[in-house]
Amino acid sequence: MSSKRKPDGTKKAVKKRKNSESNYDSDLSDEYPRAGGGTGAGGEPSAVAVAAVEELRPMEKLPEELLGAYDKGPGKLLIAGMVSWEMTGKRDSKGVTKIRPNLFSFHRFTGETYRSAASFCAAAHSVLIDTNWKAFTFGRNQLSQLGHGDTTTYEKPTQVADLADFNVIQAACGRNHTLFLTDTGTVYACGDNKSGQCGVGNKTPTITSPTRISYNGPPIIKVGCGAEFSVILDIKGNLHTFGLPEYGQLGHNTDGRYFVNSTKMSFHFELQPRKVLVYMEKNKEGHVLPIENVNIIDFACGNNHTVAIDSKNRAYSWGFGGIGRLGHAEQKDEMVPRLIKFFDTQNRKVMRVFCGSSYSLAITDIGSLYLFGQNKKTGEANMYPKPVQDLAGWNITSIGTGYTSIVISADDSLIAWGASPTYGELGLGDLQKSSSTPKEVTRMEGMKIPLVTLGYSHTLMLVNTEHEKTKEKYDNLPEFVV
Repeated sequence: MSSKRKPDGTKKAVKKRKNSESNYDSDLSDEYPRAGGGTGAGGEPSAVAVAAVEELRPMEKLPEELLGAYDKGPGKLLIAGMVSWEMTGKRDSKGVTKIRPNLFSFHRFTGETYRSAASFCAAAHSVLIDTNWKAFTFGRNQLSQLGHGDTTTYEKPTQVADLADFNVIQAACGRNHTLFLTDTGTVYACGDNKSGQCGVGNKTPTITSPTRISYNGPPIIKVGCGAEFSVILDIKGNLHTFGLPEYGQLGHNTDGRYFVNSTKMSFHFELQPRKVLVYMEKNKEGHVLPIENVNIIDFACGNNHTVAIDSKNRAYSWGFGGIGRLGHAEQKDEMVPRLIKFFDTQNRKVMRVFCGSSYSLAITDIGSLYLFGQNKKTGEANMYPKPVQDLAGWNITSIGTGYTSIVISADDSLIAWGASPTYGELGLGDLQKSSSTPKEVTRMEGMKIPLVTLGYSHTLMLVNTEHEKTKEKYDNLPEFVV
């Protein structure tokens, strides 16, 4: 990783929107009040919502060939970064009862074997799925995002009791909410719901336990979360979104703004999944042209934007447009999914997409990795997709995208980079805590790493200990004990 990255052109001035977009330390602020302390009747869906859920479609198991794609492991869990969950994203430690030292290298965690793991670039919590397809959660829990019926921080992965009778095949974390997908294509949600991001059909501020979302369409095959919104993909290739529409991130051609009175503005939240109907492209003259019969196969969410791929491997993006994260060479918010023309002009197919807080990544059909947006708070931004030259020729297995950090498993190696401040999530050790260019994590060299996921300031990895060299290295790593 010694080669220097070339300058990416000039960066246009970015207008500051609101603190969640411009202020690093306040990105995970806890300023919202909790209804009923986050427990009891104040956190439960209304009787109307429960009745509606009971009338939803019957649950039938997804096809076996599809279910096989959700098994990322099995693997043993490693963790690095900030593990004082109450501190994540905060300026100071006031009111934090237990502060643990940051883990600047990867540590063994729990000793259990898992099939999958999920977190999010603005999240201080994570979800694990074990070999029996049961969901375990840990981390910050001030809005019941862990699904345990309380607001207690859990330092150890703890099984979500209300989902014990279900096979959970995938999960997604938002800033303070969580979605769980079962093998019947059914979605359950818990946590912060003040913007309707749990999709249960109401604005009950806190959903304390996993609750089936208010959706009666085709089975869901993927779930994703932004900071305060959610996206689900059905088996027929349709996207459905719900939650906060502030930057157009729901893709319904509106930011949902309205004036309550002459001085107060609010938003029309989407309280249950609503299908994304329009996909479009802009030609050279700036004319908007609809794209018909779009069949989505994959997507990824950042804090306030989404990137998706269709069955023809074309990429679309929409939502907050600041510093180029949508890849359209302009900073305009997009209210409906817009085709990223760059990949068309290069005659390249997009195979996979990933989103961080203010940047996006795409892997093309020839294995090249492109970055657009900015994964640091200063310097130049990529206004359109540009290749990450340091990753040329690497066979990428998995990518974890954090607030500003990126961790990639490729060719039995681990590659990480992220500008300061970092909190150990890169796993580079005590001596070098950050790196502005991709750098190999030498301690992980030769390990089989099927999955990497990042939270705001922590990294989770699954490593395949059935591989002899991986097991040898795994056994010699320090253990994080809570």
